[in-house]
Amino acid sequence: MPMTRPLISVSGLYKQYLVNVPVLKDLNFSIESGEFVAIMGHSGSGKSTLMNILGCLDTATAGHYYLQDRDTATLSSDELAMLRNQLIGFVFQGFNLLPRSSLLENIALPLLYAGKSKAERREKALLMLNRVGLAEFGERRPNQLSGGQQQRVAIARALVTDPKLILADEPTGNLDTQTSEDIMKIFQDMNEEQKITIILVTHEPDIAAHAKRMILVRDGQIESDQTT
Repeated sequence: MPMTRPLISVSGLYKQYLVNVPVLKDLNFSIESGEFVAIMGHSGSGKSTLMNILGCLDTATAGHYYLQDRDTATLSSDELAMLRNQLIGFVFQGFNLLPRSSLLENIALPLLYAGKSKAERREKALLMLNRVGLAEFGERRPNQLSGGQQQRVAIARALVTDPKLILADEPTGNLDTQTSEDIMKIFQDMNEEQKITIILVTHEPDIAAHAKRMILVRDGQIESDQTT
């Protein structure tokens, strides 16, 4: 029986912006489909740079990053954009919702880029909005919602393309403790029930504790990598 390859494989990864100032130094790890991984580190540790590379928003200076067996270093910007749209959903600390668009329009936006029809986009957006418990708010604007509700919308938008991977960058950074717990429960349910791979970047140990594996990054290197 053939062995299944990891969803993500990183080897000898370096990232450098200024001469002789590497941000990431010789990173090596893999992440299997269905894992829930927290990447932890203080500000300046390199964790956000790593997240951008994993999300195909940036490229490494050296080394290899394979996403579903594709060497991202060999892909054009258009191919990277297509890979992002097909495989990855993003959730950010700042929600990144369009203020003048309805919640349904915000959620459906990735499907517009994917070339889906208006009817398909609306149907799928309604389904996702219902999944995060906001079905009755579809025509509202983001500024009519609380921070926690806006993050639920952002999660619905991340899920609308049926991604294999969710990248969440400090998703609870602007939320109170109880709302943060509610958001992390959504991530846990997505991982356990739908087997979606989740990579969570955070500097908060209590948030990282919701993951099943923790990678600690310090000064651009992996200090520890352990299951929780």
